[in-house]
Amino acid sequence: MTKHFSALPARGLRGAAALAATALALTLTACTSSDGEQTGNTSGSGTALSHIHGLGVRGDTLYVATHQGVHTPDAAGRPTPVGDRRDDFMGFTIAPDGTFLASGHPAPGTGGPADLGLVASTDAGLTWRTRSLAGKVDFHALDTASDATVYGYDSANGLLRVSADGVTWDDRAALRALDIAVSPAAPGTVLATTETGVVRSTDGGRTFAPAADRVVAYVDWAAPDALFAVDPDGVLYRGSGGGTGWTRVSAVPGGAPQALTVVDARRLLVATQDGVYESRDAGRTFTRRVTVASGNAGH
Repeated sequence: MTKHFSALPARGLRGAAALAATALALTLTACTSSDGEQTGNTSGSGTALSHIHGLGVRGDTLYVATHQGVHTPDAAGRPTPVGDRRDDFMGFTIAPDGTFLASGHPAPGTGGPADLGLVASTDAGLTWRTRSLAGKVDFHALDTASDATVYGYDSANGLLRVSADGVTWDDRAALRALDIAVSPAAPGTVLATTETGVVRSTDGGRTFAPAADRVVAYVDWAAPDALFAVDPDGVLYRGSGGGTGWTRVSAVPGGAPQALTVVDARRLLVATQDGVYESRDAGRTFTRRVTVASGNAGH
């Protein structure tokens, strides 16, 4: 099953939104419960990854969240598992203090509830502990604000949830979204990618207004001047005006995207169908960091 926005035609936004809406419906219903099916390989260094759900950078180390836990590339670019957990991490982010946050489903045979809720690691993914909502929520998108507020998109219920400490949560707006990004300068400002375009909230996700009719799949916001998004075809855009405008930068190699993370105004990484690609010149050129097995996409 395809689990990402379908490729967009060059024609008007109405047709694009219709295609995106169809694919988004699949996204929201996919992987909402653990059925024990796992695809891809987990054997260690030298294995090609698939089903990527998130990317993060800590220091100069790249972390890739997948259906089989978190991996990091070795010196030759071969993905190596981090720690012993092979959970299906549907949502993943690295907080400003270096804490890993994730959500999804436990690996087959490990027991526990079908939904992980929010889990956290303070040792770069070697070990994890449950922080909240175990058995209740599967976050497909996670992000943190500069004041440590955690934003999570509850895909099963189509609901944005917000927490000051990752333990107690407030229910905010109901919406159908694929990805979220919080402003690094204004903790109450959040963008969400939807089938009709990017929507924007300035009240902590309680309400959203249209910010731009550009339909994109993934969005990340690392600094005031480092807002990027990638559309369903793998075209990279740079945002301006807090998400109200988007300027085309380049086409990321490898086709449809699976995940995006932005480090700063010049450095970003995109997972596509055949690799995790890194740019250090604001998206103008890319180098493949990790090989990805083509097939089913991220969410």
